[in-house]
Amino acid sequence: MALSWALAALSLLPLLDAQSPGCANLTARPITNATLEQISGKWFYIGLASRDPEFNRSARTIHAAFFYFDVNHTDDTILLREYLTIGNQCVYNSSFLNVQRENGTVSRYEFGKENFGILLLTKDPELFMLGFKLKDEQHKGLSLYTRKPEVTQEQMTVFHEALACVDLHKSEIAYTDEKKDLCGPVEKRHKEERLKEQEADTALG
Repeated sequence: MALSWALAALSLLPLLDAQSPGCANLTARPITNATLEQISGKWFYIGLASRDPEFNRSARTIHAAFFYFDVNHTDDTILLREYLTIGNQCVYNSSFLNVQRENGTVSRYEFGKENFGILLLTKDPELFMLGFKLKDEQHKGLSLYTRKPEVTQEQMTVFHEALACVDLHKSEIAYTDEKKDLCGPVEKRHKEERLKEQEADTALG
């Protein structure tokens, strides 16, 4: 089963038309180089509200999660490096996402098919969301990602209002807990390994 933010069978439709003041803060727009720069770097997976039973069960096994987006403007790809605490262990995965600029979508291949998702940005550059089958009452969902593990009240309000826009309730959210993170040592080791590789490349150069 796909992990935390996996783009499993996501809708290509934009968010529903504004139903509350918070809906006006959401945008589903073409992806530009500026957009890619905005989402590059480290993010924390905060939570997901989903009606899809299987996807919901999978999300609830994740105690904490963070990931890196390394964007490539030339070939419109994003290297995803994700660190997930599941049970009492850290699970590390890496994969490539494809960027469909005009549609404002990203995708990756899983289970033998390409799954798409809409990148949902707000006025706050420190967060983004992903929508899941927003027109499907039985499977729709919405997830939240922020730059820091500590979410501000304003950011949580944005998420709650977005949920209301697609007729989901905040009581349906499965939250992560950064205090349960077990991936810090793994991340540190990876950073040290990359630094050594960079130093070796510099010496050869």
